[in-house]
Amino acid sequence: MMHARRMIRSHVRTASVAWLAALVCTLLPFALTSSPAQAGEAPAHYMQKVAKQLMAAARSSSQGAFAMAVRSHSDYHSIGLYSLGSYARGLPSSERQSYFTGMINFIAKYAATNAPKYPVASAVVTGQTEETKSGVHVDTKVTLTDGTSYDVRWLLVRRGSTWKVRDAQVLGFWMSPFLKNLFENYISENGGNPRALVVALNR
Repeated sequence: MMHARRMIRSHVRTASVAWLAALVCTLLPFALTSSPAQAGEAPAHYMQKVAKQLMAAARSSSQGAFAMAVRSHSDYHSIGLYSLGSYARGLPSSERQSYFTGMINFIAKYAATNAPKYPVASAVVTGQTEETKSGVHVDTKVTLTDGTSYDVRWLLVRRGSTWKVRDAQVLGFWMSPFLKNLFENYISENGGNPRALVVALNR
């Protein structure tokens, strides 16, 4: 367990986008371990579909495939605006799409590079909460091939007739605040202008 804690905390401190790495690692075997659910209704059913796309991305080791998975299955508009914090008001609406694209590519590059370092042996759903205004929590137990294990709590939100991944809690850490901290610090260190972040993310 201590090894797992060090691994997760290292992700958090060095990249601040560990929620996606956790998403990739946890969901790769998800289609094999989740219980069947009615199409379009249960969060577990939605996450099975996510797993299939992530498995294909992992097999190809393609940043582009991961970017497609993030764009398709994360609630990236909400995550992106939240991650700008108080600087969100300073980013013109005309530049938001460029920002979202850069953020997605940044996360995808990190996932493509780091997720294969932590191969998952199994991931099992252990519980699910009732849906509230903030979304639904789905709990999973993840076991790595080296025998270590940890729990992941997913926050899913409804978007139209489907679900999107909004956040993940790993060993007590909610992951999106670390992305927010990374982005806010970068903007602060570059004159307080969010456009500097947009440029950096799209390099």
